[in-house]
Amino acid sequence: MRFVIQILLWAVIIFLAYLTFNAVYEPLQFNKVKEKRYTKVIKNLKDIRSAELAHKEVIGKFQGDWDSLVKFIDTAEFAITQRRDTTFLDEEYKKTYGVDQYIESVIIDTLGFVPVKDSLFNGNEQRYRNMMNVPVEGVDAKFELRAGFIQKGENQIPVFEARIPKAVVLQDQDRTLVLQENEVQSVDDVNGRYISVGSMTEVSTSGNGFDRYGGEGDND
Repeated sequence: MRFVIQILLWAVIIFLAYLTFNAVYEPLQFNKVKEKRYTKVIKNLKDIRSAELAHKEVIGKFQGDWDSLVKFIDTAEFAITQRRDTTFLDEEYKKTYGVDQYIESVIIDTLGFVPVKDSLFNGNEQRYRNMMNVPVEGVDAKFELRAGFIQKGENQIPVFEARIPKAVVLQDQDRTLVLQENEVQSVDDVNGRYISVGSMTEVSTSGNGFDRYGGEGDND
C-alpha cells in the first residue's frame, strides 16, 4: 500500500512539474514565433506605406484599392526636380515709383523622370505585387486597406490605413496567449488587436510596433 502511495505521489509531482514547465515554455515559444512573424508582417507594411506615400506625392491622395495601387507602381513616375532661387526687377513698381525693387522667387526645373517601381523597389515586381499578402506560412489573408480624407479645420487631409488582426497572424498559436496578446499596451510593442500602419482617424503614417519589429525603426 505504501509503495502505491509513493507511486501516486511521484506521478502527482511529475504532473505538476510538467504543468510548471509548460507555463514557462509555452509563452517563451509563443514570443519567438510572434517576433518572427511580426517582423515579416511589418516589413510588408513598410512597403505598403512607401507605395501609399508615393501615390500621395504623385496623385495627391492615398489609394484604398490594392489593384489600383499596384497598377500605379507599375506605371507612375517621380519627377526629378531642381530648385533655384532667383530675383528679378519689379517693372510695375519702377514705373509707378521710379525706384528699383527686386522680387525674390523660386524656380523649379524638371530634370527628368524615374519609374516609381525602380525608385522604391529596385524594379522587384514580386515585392510590390505581393506586399498585400500576409507573409506567414499557412496564413491565406490580405492586409485590410482603406483610404480617404479627414477634416482638419477647413482642410480635407488625405489618410490611409493598412492592418491585419494579430489573431490572423497567430492563428495556429495557443488561443489564451493570443487573447492576452490582443490586450497588450506598451510603449515599445504592438498595442491592441491589429498590426497596422497609418490611421483613418488622425493624420499619421506611423506604424504600430515598427520601432521594435521593423529593424531600422519607424522613421516616418
